[in-house]
Amino acid sequence: MALYVKDPEVDQMAERLSRIGRISKTEAVRRALRRELDQVETPSDFVERGVAFTRALIARGDREGGQPVDKAWIDGLYEES
Repeated sequence: MALYVKDPEVDQMAERLSRIGRISKTEAVRRALRRELDQVETPSDFVERGVAFTRALIARGDREGGQPVDKAWIDGLYEES
């Protein structure tokens, strides 16, 4: 199936990438799309560490015995000591 790029800027970027990498435009577009898909589909180590940290905090928390978060408590955060 053919892919026709109507946007001149996209065509120029593909041409530039193909010249720099000494590859065809098709290969340049393939690599760019693969790289973007890999980034979107694979969660980064940073995200995984953040999720693990959040789960650890939840596991350590005492949902039943904790302090209520109400307006007075929130206002107390902004009071000067």
